[in-house]
Amino acid sequence: GAQLQFGRPAPPPQTGWERLSELWRRDERQQYPEETVNIIKSAFTGGMVGWMYGGLPAFYQARKSFIERSHGELFQNRADAVQSAHRAGLRSFIRYGWRWSWRVSAFVTIFNTVSTGLSVYRDKTTVSNYALAGALTGALFRMHLGLQGLAGGFMFGAAFGIPAGGLLIIMQKFAGETLQEKRNRERRELYEQKLAEWQSRLSVTEVLGQMESNGQGGLEVEGTRES
Repeated sequence: GAQLQFGRPAPPPQTGWERLSELWRRDERQQYPEETVNIIKSAFTGGMVGWMYGGLPAFYQARKSFIERSHGELFQNRADAVQSAHRAGLRSFIRYGWRWSWRVSAFVTIFNTVSTGLSVYRDKTTVSNYALAGALTGALFRMHLGLQGLAGGFMFGAAFGIPAGGLLIIMQKFAGETLQEKRNRERRELYEQKLAEWQSRLSVTEVLGQMESNGQGGLEVEGTRES
């Protein structure tokens, strides 16, 4: 325990693999890195956007189709007819919204995971990271269509990743620093803080050790005089 407490703090990760493994580890406050949290948030946001994108048009179309088909049907009252139309729209909203939701969420998650992993591994944020992430994600989503679909998905993903990456980098630059630059700064500041605390504890330990040695030496001298 004493060795762990007074040992020299470990320096920040130096290799790409060390930085990648740090993405999935909690810190001293039991919190995941900001990059990992952003991946989770973007997956949820993408799912909600996809659900709205696929569900709302399906809701209105199903409601409209129900009204057009039900002119000859009998309802107890106007409220019953309205509720039936809403139920038909809601079924389509759930059905088609879910189809779009998981696809968009999966696309965003894979894209962000790959782009973040490349930025962390290479220790720099560039448009090429996003282009490669988009190409890989697009290829994965189109690979079931064969070689032609794989190539088409690769090209589409790369075309999507370049402007998306450029926009994200510009937004981060307006904030003053990219996420990778912020992460490196926080690592360096935390290491310097831990190093200063370790040196302070080490100095106190050395002083206490010197005082203890001096005390033992004084006792030995007094014992010699008494004898």
